[in-house]
Amino acid sequence: MDLTPTPSQTVGPYLHLGLTDAGNISRIAVDAAKGERVWLTFRVLDGEGVPVPDAMIELWQADSEGNYADQESSEEGAVFGGFGRLATAEDGSCTFETIRPGCLPGPGETVQAPHINVSVLGRGILKRLSTRVYFAEEPANAADPVLALVPENRRATLLARPDAAGTSNWIFDVRLRGEGETVFFDV
Repeated sequence: MDLTPTPSQTVGPYLHLGLTDAGNISRIAVDAAKGERVWLTFRVLDGEGVPVPDAMIELWQADSEGNYADQESSEEGAVFGGFGRLATAEDGSCTFETIRPGCLPGPGETVQAPHINVSVLGRGILKRLSTRVYFAEEPANAADPVLALVPENRRATLLARPDAAGTSNWIFDVRLRGEGETVFFDV
């Protein structure tokens, strides 16, 4: 039996061929959306710290009040859709315009800190990688039940940091392996 992967079993080098400009969703919240407007830049890096120019990032997030968009609000022309999808550029980065999500209900009586759910796809990744982006210095991070499951010395891999200019721009590095590898969840 031949177990060689076929194009249907891996994303392969063809990811960008299927991701047309019509499939890109970089603006998750329009100007009329309530909440703090942020620009979140992802940088996808391999184990050597080299940018990955052919990855795709998908986001799913709650609005500023901690509610996920329903089907009607996800349609064309919506103020807040809650979903984004972009391919990385040659420098391994892509930037989404959105709003900072609010706290969400967690298991039992817990509350989850503001976060964004992330999927990473790319060449050589046979199954999407799932992670979360939390915001550095967010007080609610200390009590987040999911973040508490991550060993303390690895939690920083899930934190977006503000850019050096102190603007509304945040940076999140996705390290696929090696030193500082991002924590990925088995979902």
